[in-house]
Order: sequence, then structure tokens, then C-alpha cells
Amino acid sequence: MSRRGAYDLPGLPERVTIYEVGPRDGLQNEPGVIPTDTKAAFCRRLLEAGLPVVEATSFVHPRWVPQLADAADLMAWLTDELGDRAREMPVLVPNERGLDRALELGCRHVAIFGSATETFALRNLNRSLDEQFAMFEPVVRRARDAGLDVRAYVSMCFGDPWEGAVPLAQVVDVGTRLVDLGASQLSIGDTIGVGTAGHVRALIAGFGERGVGTDRLAMHFHDTYGQALANALAALQAGITTFDASAGGLGGCPYAHSATGNLATEDLVWMLTGLGIEHGVDLDALVATSVWLADQLGRPSPSAVVRARGGAAEPR
Repeated sequence: MSRRGAYDLPGLPERVTIYEVGPRDGLQNEPGVIPTDTKAAFCRRLLEAGLPVVEATSFVHPRWVPQLADAADLMAWLTDELGDRAREMPVLVPNERGLDRALELGCRHVAIFGSATETFALRNLNRSLDEQFAMFEPVVRRARDAGLDVRAYVSMCFGDPWEGAVPLAQVVDVGTRLVDLGASQLSIGDTIGVGTAGHVRALIAGFGERGVGTDRLAMHFHDTYGQALANALAALQAGITTFDASAGGLGGCPYAHSATGNLATEDLVWMLTGLGIEHGVDLDALVATSVWLADQLGRPSPSAVVRARGGAAEPR
């Protein structure tokens, strides 16, 4: 994708990494179970569309997220199809047992999922805000000792459906403690989509004051209140170069019912292209993938770009 002909804004990064979370964060909240071969095809198509990072699944107990109960089968399937490339696809590991399964399958990138609030930590992890770090410490240590890269998600960074507004200092403290454990990157999550642009800028600045620069941060926006793209632009202006997004705008959180879809990858790509920012994604192939997946799920995509361009996209 060329920068020529785009209407640039001053001070923006030249290139952005899109961290695709559709196969994991997108599908975990679907009401039905998606066949493993469909998930594998979804991952393959996303890679073929040029997404540089595709998070494949989560090694969570099937009792909690039955939609991802086939995680080991999916990774084996992807390894058969993609070879070594499948081992580069990140997987979420909630605890040491999840890490064991990832290590057995040769995964090289794992992620942990923390909370910025007490209530969500108890509901999602069955741990208090402080106790979660004791659970994560051996996971991160063992993963790093095995040569794996570790990413840390922090949820409820802008608001919590039970606690309301979340103090900025509390979010920064949680994120900084995860970096201190050994996480290479923090994904800052607006889990229920209540953040606004000024809040985004203030949170990024707060991390900077604690020594966690924009090179260590990724932003993970949900579009509940229609603010995801505005928040992404504010983050770009603050120097963020990694954004989580979900093809077709799929997603939510099974433990927070007010968390609707993620920022749609297509919508983010459209904005980045218009700003002249390199991203490496083939928008037509991505739209075709989301049209195909929407057909598999039996409902239309919530992505504005997919709705606008999907009629011309032929499933492949």
C-alpha cells in the first residue's frame, strides 16, 4: 500500500502493525461452536490477506469458553497446513496449564489476560486484583525461560460495568507490574467501549511517565459507543504503532455482557490507508474473508467497511 495520494495528517507514524484477534477474541463470544476447519480456514485467509499477526486461539478451560475447546486441535490443524508459520501465531494462556499446552504444541508467542479492576479480576480470573500477579508470575517466567515472547492484555482500562470509571493511576500500576514481570508488550483494553479520545491520550501519557513508552503499548478498542476509530486516531497521534482489531468487527467478552464488538480490522485499514500509513493488508481480500465468515455464522458483519464493500466481495 503506497502513501501516495493519501491525505496525511502531520505527526503520525509511517507504519502500523495490526494485531488480528478475530479468531480468538472474535469467536469466543459467538453463541454457537464454530467447526475447527472453519476456524483454520479463517486464520489462513487472514494471513493470506497480509495480517502480520493473527492470534489463533486460547488454551482456556472449555467449561469457561466452550467456543475455544478445540484449541489444541486447531493448532495441530494449522501446523499441518502452515508448518512453522503456525507456531508463530500467538495464543492466549490463562494459567500454567494453558502454558503447558502451548509449549507441547511448539507455540512461540503467548499472551496473558489481566484486569485493571478488582471485580473483573474476580469474575474473569477468580483472583483479586493483587492475586492475579501471583498467578501470572510463573507463567511469564516459564515462558520467557523457554524462549517465548509474552504479551499482556489489560482489560477494563477505561471503564468497568460494575465499578464504573477506572482511575488512570490504577490502570498504569497494573500495566507496569505486568511489564515488570516480563511482558514485552501491553495491550490496553477498552473492554466495554466507553473510552474517548482525550482519555486515550491521558492514559498513554500516564504510562510514559512510568517509563512504559509507546513502543511497548498496543491499543485494543471496542466500538460499543462508536468511538473506536476516533480513539485509534488519538492513539496514532500519541505515537502508538500497534493496534488490535477483529476482522468484520467480531467479538466481545463472555464475562462482560456490555462488551460488544471489537474495532473492525477493515474499518481500521480504511482509515490507515486514507492517512497514508503503511499496514500491509489487502483490504479486498480481508473484506471477502469477513463476507465469507459472516455467511458461516449466518449473520451480517457489523463492520461499516464490510457493509459498504461486501456486495462486491466474492467469497473464495
